[in-house]
Parts: sequence; C-alpha cells; structure tokens
Amino acid sequence: MKNWGAQKTKKERTNNMSMKMKELPESERPYEKLEMYGAEKLSNSELLAIIIKCGTKEETSVTLAQKILNLKGKQQIDDLRFLQDISIEEFTTIKGIGKIKAIQLIATCELAKRMSKPINSLKIVIKNTKDIADLFMDELKYEKREVAKLVILNSKNVILKIVDIALGGSNFATMEPKIVLHEPIKMGAQKIVLVHNHPSGDPTPSKSDFQMTDRIYESADIMGITLLDHVIIGDNKFKSVFQK
Repeated sequence: MKNWGAQKTKKERTNNMSMKMKELPESERPYEKLEMYGAEKLSNSELLAIIIKCGTKEETSVTLAQKILNLKGKQQIDDLRFLQDISIEEFTTIKGIGKIKAIQLIATCELAKRMSKPINSLKIVIKNTKDIADLFMDELKYEKREVAKLVILNSKNVILKIVDIALGGSNFATMEPKIVLHEPIKMGAQKIVLVHNHPSGDPTPSKSDFQMTDRIYESADIMGITLLDHVIIGDNKFKSVFQK
C-alpha cells in the first residue's frame, strides 16, 4: 500500500529543488560569499556558478558548474586551462547549459587569457632571463600551439614593443632572420629577445632551437642589433638557449 502522506506532487518536488540555493545560509551562496569574503575565497565551481547565474528546476548553478569541471574527466584542482578548449557544442551537452551560457563561458575564458598577456605600454625593464619568463609565463604556458614572440628593447633594456612572429602552424625553427628582424630594423632598435613556448611543457632547447638562435644572432649582429637571449617557456618552467 502506498504511503499517501509521504507523497509529493511533481510541482512540490520541483519547488523544493529549485529553492535549494535560496535555502543555503547567505555566507554559503556564491554571490553573497564573494561579496562578503572576496573572489579568492570561492571554489572553482562557485566562481563558475556566478557566471552561469542560474541553475535548472532540478539542479543548482553550483551543481552545473561541477558538471562542467568534470567534462571529459578533465577536472583538476588548480588547472582550469582545459576550459579554453571546450566548444559550445560540448558545453551544451550538459542539461541546463544552453547556447547563451556556453558563449558566456567561452567569452569569460578568452578574457582571462587576454588579461594574462603582458601590457606593452608599461615601461618594463628587463634585467635577466627570469624577467622575460615572468612576463610571458602565464600567457604561454596555456598555449597548445607553438607561439614565438620578439621583445624589442631600447639601449636601457626597456621594452619598446612585443611582436608575434610565429603562431601555431608556422615552422619557427626554420624561420628566416629577415622576418624576425624586420620590425627592430624598422624601429632602429638596438636589442632584442626571442621567446617561444614548448607545448609539451618541457622547455629544454632542441637542436633546431640552437641552430635557429645562431642564425638570428649572427644576422642581428650584422645589422647592429644584439640578441640578448632566447627564452623557452614550458609548464611553469623556463630555460635560456644561451645557457648551454
């Protein structure tokens, strides 16, 4: 025999689940928690929940955020870079994440990526290899393509300009010196630094890295430009090609 007194209608069950977030203490709700304690106190799922904004009748926004963090089993405690590779179609496989929310998530990831890029307008002085590594680590360690940049400096080692000289698909190892030196020659710059990443995460220079560096160094020297360093960025690690 059914226990009629214990039965709830579908509407009542739905209301109970949809009220779950509101029933939490204010100090445990993502919006209020951020306001009270600051963004750094929120978990990854709580931060994502704020971007998602609202859940479904069955699940809270925090639950949806946890499902996003578990997409393809890629969840990692401190590493969220995989989110940059999730497509709109993959986001929308989660019930409750529609096209608009998926686009908002992708836009947020892109903003985070752009904020990690160095600001060219600041008068940054480069003193050593670590200064270069610190400048580009957050940006390049996330790249799954090989990206090469040229840092153009004045006589006092102040950055004048940062130029992208090769992106994924380009063969950086066989790049012609004239491509690398075009901008510094045009600017009349005296010093340059090469930077590129190894998507594998291992910054150990390859044989082709050494060969390419030698070609650029010799060509730059002829033009009165000093190649100060060639820094390779890995996953929170870096190495200088000059430190053989």
